[in-house]
Amino acid sequence: MSQQQQQQQQQQRAVPGPTGEPAGPDAKRRPATVAEIKAMSHPLRVRILRLCGDHELTNKQLADRLGEDAGTVYYHVRQLVAAGFLEAADVRSGESGALEKPYRSTRKSWWLSMPVEGVASGAGLAPVDAFQQELAEAGPASIAAYARFSLHLSAEDVAELDRRIVAVIDEYVETDRERSHLPAHGGIFLLHRAVE
Repeated sequence: MSQQQQQQQQQQRAVPGPTGEPAGPDAKRRPATVAEIKAMSHPLRVRILRLCGDHELTNKQLADRLGEDAGTVYYHVRQLVAAGFLEAADVRSGESGALEKPYRSTRKSWWLSMPVEGVASGAGLAPVDAFQQELAEAGPASIAAYARFSLHLSAEDVAELDRRIVAVIDEYVETDRERSHLPAHGGIFLLHRAVE
């Protein structure tokens, strides 16, 4: 997808602003850089981002929660910090009194447009893989809602459906901090071309 096509898609996705006109593409979403795309290309990094969006967590806490080696988690945390997806939170005292260095999400990942080409080549499936891992871990009883569907859509229909669904999700993302005391829910919107 060319830069111009990405900008047009962003304009179509833009949520209406105060005047009722779509907000400019830079007001909501921008194309991800190569470094940002690379940082989001591993399911473990996607899971770390989600966990650090809910809580400020240390490398050790992340490793324990994800069942991974602390060195592996540290490597992925450093990649996310370098790309601007995580930032260091204030140093704190842990349970044993030792100082801990937690990380928190900058929440910028939602506001990036990731190119569909990465998904088409297989490199962009990390969010799908992370979602499957999280759902498997949470179990079937964790499912709050779902919709399975098959639709016949033109390219324009796909763009409009995407724009409308993302606009609704944007509203919830923008006000999520107001509901941080409520249970966290994960989800994914994925539309794929069915095999005939």
